[in-house]
Amino acid sequence: MAERSRLAVIGAGPAGLAAALTAAARGVPVVLVDTAAEAGGQFYRQPAAALGARRPRALHHQWRTWQRLRDGLAAHLATGRVRHLTDHHVWCVEGESGGFTVHALLGPDQEEPVEVRADAVLLATGGYEKVLPFPGWTLPGVVTAGGAQAMLKSGLVLPGRTAVVAGTGPLLMPVAVGLAAAGAKVAALVEAADPGDFRRHVRILAAHPGKLAEGARYAAGLARYRIGVHVRHTVVEAHGGERLEAVTVAALDSDGRVRNGSERRISCDSLAVGHGMLPHTDLAETLGCRLDGVNVAVDDEQRTGVPGVWAAGETTGIGGAALSLAEGRIAGLSVAVRLGSRAPEPRSHARAAKARDGLREFFAAVDAVCAPPARWAERVGEDTPVCRCEEVPASAIREAVDELGAGDVRTVKLLTRAGMGWCQGRMCGPAVAGLAGCPPAPSRRPFARPVPLGVLAREPAGPDASP
Repeated sequence: MAERSRLAVIGAGPAGLAAALTAAARGVPVVLVDTAAEAGGQFYRQPAAALGARRPRALHHQWRTWQRLRDGLAAHLATGRVRHLTDHHVWCVEGESGGFTVHALLGPDQEEPVEVRADAVLLATGGYEKVLPFPGWTLPGVVTAGGAQAMLKSGLVLPGRTAVVAGTGPLLMPVAVGLAAAGAKVAALVEAADPGDFRRHVRILAAHPGKLAEGARYAAGLARYRIGVHVRHTVVEAHGGERLEAVTVAALDSDGRVRNGSERRISCDSLAVGHGMLPHTDLAETLGCRLDGVNVAVDDEQRTGVPGVWAAGETTGIGGAALSLAEGRIAGLSVAVRLGSRAPEPRSHARAAKARDGLREFFAAVDAVCAPPARWAERVGEDTPVCRCEEVPASAIREAVDELGAGDVRTVKLLTRAGMGWCQGRMCGPAVAGLAGCPPAPSRRPFARPVPLGVLAREPAGPDASP
């Protein structure tokens, strides 16, 4: 794009939208780059217009917040303060003298290269689900919890007629209630955590009555649809021939081991399973941003350690839409000040910072309670596929560690090819690390997504090149 923008925001979910609108309202020209056809991200995912959904709000909560974001974006688009580039798949961001170049692929086939130049970049790339394997997890009918929700929100379809929702974390309840409200029979909600452990965090929970009320509404939905809830339970195995037919669930003891004799079989044709989420950090790592554990490290203004690069939302830590909105607002305010468009606004920043810090504390408590079962790796059979792309079973991972001496995830990858496939370890990475007994390692990927060789081989574009 010939014209350099002051700010490029990558990701049009809650954090990206909040940052773009906040910065634009304070005089910063913004380019909003996103892979989807419409803004909203995963949280505000909308059904395609061609489906003719009469009541799309029935699939969402916080609908009024979404309306304000949507209308605010429309207003800035009309004035030209924000340009929204849809269906643009960013694969790399390069820092250059006095600015940045965002490299993207345009269109469903992702073959047309596009370059966007900006003075500053805000990464709002969100997160993805953590997937832990178990026998039968590759059967058709087994999907992630977020995948089941995405099918319902965007396609108005159910993953099956009889579902089990399992794993751990706050996403399970809205998924179970949403599927039931859409007409599925939800045979069970299987939660590995013990809700009684929240008693250790009463002070933190009491400071967020809105979150408690939200949880109570979902609990009421579980009762209304007569969904059986099994706490301190886990899915041991999924059964079926050509597709899923049933799952076996079992109770867990205090050490995370299956209690002998507690197994029970539940008939179903779909299983929505999830064990939390991980942040997307590929672009941040390519730019040289420091990580704090698995999250992009930021300061109180959402600035990374790389000058001119901000990050907000779940790329800095998983915490839901409200936290993402707060971080996006703070980042937008900071960008406006740092680029010289507006003077500091201490009151606005203080309100957003208070909301952010409180929500970070709240979700740290949730993460402490809703951790995956400690002994999950012990239940993964030798022939269970771990890396689906490269068809690497658990036995190969264990052999690499126990017999070949691998002491880190990268060595396991080199010895087994686990993580070398199409997804580049995004699906299997946590499982490989868990089975190998190693901490997760930075991805070290130069690209955030596969890129056609023709794009890489083309001549570098000039400073005034257009897509």
